[in-house]
Amino acid sequence: MIDLDQHRVKPGDRPDLSKIPTRQNAGLDSKADGEALLASNVERIDELQGRLWAEGRRSVLLVLQGMDTSGKDGTIRKVFTGVNPAAFEIHQFGVPGPHEIAQDYLWRAHARVPRRGRIGVFNRSHYEDVLVARVAKLVEKPVWKRRYEHINDFERMLHDEGTSVVKCFLHVSREEQFERLNARIDDPRKNWKLSPSDFTARADWPEYRDAYEDVLERCSTKQAPWYVVPADRKWVRNAIVSQLILATLEKLDPKYPEGVEDHEALRTFPRDHR
Repeated sequence: MIDLDQHRVKPGDRPDLSKIPTRQNAGLDSKADGEALLASNVERIDELQGRLWAEGRRSVLLVLQGMDTSGKDGTIRKVFTGVNPAAFEIHQFGVPGPHEIAQDYLWRAHARVPRRGRIGVFNRSHYEDVLVARVAKLVEKPVWKRRYEHINDFERMLHDEGTSVVKCFLHVSREEQFERLNARIDDPRKNWKLSPSDFTARADWPEYRDAYEDVLERCSTKQAPWYVVPADRKWVRNAIVSQLILATLEKLDPKYPEGVEDHEALRTFPRDHR
């Protein structure tokens, strides 16, 4: 079993990402064990998602952040395969459009928070406004510095209103990223994923590491913790994230609501309406 506490960032702690291994087994003996755990977790997540959907009172939001090629898309595909799409929502945050720019920076995130009864995933998120906005100098330092408290207040409100927020930083090494970017160049099926920004961000690796360390220190809270997930081994990454989602759902322990109909009376209801 994976010890999730080993990956959780305690409130106020500042992890040194350069010293946290990106390639580890997280207590799993082999890739086969990791894939077996993932399959078991996915089956249980599907069951609990059905109960969450039927209950219709609470929701779960998974926030995925990480450098390019850290595996956000792959994580979503593997962890949530087979879940009921009617009760599942994904939103990918790219460059904000004109309508989004005309609002406050948290507006577009709040508009995409999963509705009650659903599991939602943010592929990138509101944290781009203290990561890209900071490193690319899209806003001044006093602006992005005050956003940490805004974000903490926002996530505390979501928690208080019934949305469990789980945040995963997919921690990939610079060497592994290089290999994955080259694979995208070599594979015509993956060429479309490439953009100049991938290599620009790679050049700014130290600045992004500092920015992520600030995020982890300032915004890992009791209500909405951050987890540093080693991402060089995809099977380890997927197993850990699935374990986090399962643990969150099990803690919520959603219940099927009681029926409001007289079930015995329904037994006598005519079945044949021809």
